Amino acid sequence: MTKRIVLIGGPSTGKTTLLNALRAKGHTCLDEVSREVTKAAQEKGVDQLFLTQPLLFSQMLLDKRIEQYTLAPSLNKDLVFIDRGIPDVTAYMDFIGQEYPENFKKACLDYKYDHIFILPPWQDIHTTDQERYESFDEAVNIQNELIKTYKAFGYSPIEVPKTSVDERVNFILQNLDICR
Repeated sequence: MTKRIVLIGGPSTGKTTLLNALRAKGHTCLDEVSREVTKAAQEKGVDQLFLTQPLLFSQMLLDKRIEQYTLAPSLNKDLVFIDRGIPDVTAYMDFIGQEYPENFKKACLDYKYDHIFILPPWQDIHTTDQERYESFDEAVNIQNELIKTYKAFGYSPIEVPKTSVDERVNFILQNLDICR
């Protein structure tokens, strides 16, 4: 049975770097889908779809994250690491004060993950780019919303310490009791 392990955290907390390090160690990883959605919108002339049409953007994310969730068992791996989970969608909508349909919350209840690891805001590594525009203060506020949301859906996220990438990988693997 495939366990779905989700890495969460505000923008620029090192999730992608950590996922790439897990992948380099032979683990199966599914990338963040928001960059894909954002880039597709930018190719159509919409600079920040989340800012201009947050509900459309979030519905697209929700659909893609459900796809990732349902894809995981077909990968025939014991563990699949995923960059962000379904509750991230509602956390971001709550962060901006945007109402959303009940199916967003229903998806959070219907699709449950096995383990959640949260990477804390870390000013030393915080950067912005074309898809990641949030300031460090906004990243901290998003982090707080993520914690609140995941706890509301019954999760107890495990905080990954601010250490080297290898130490972060080992921390996660040790917490999953599979350190090699």
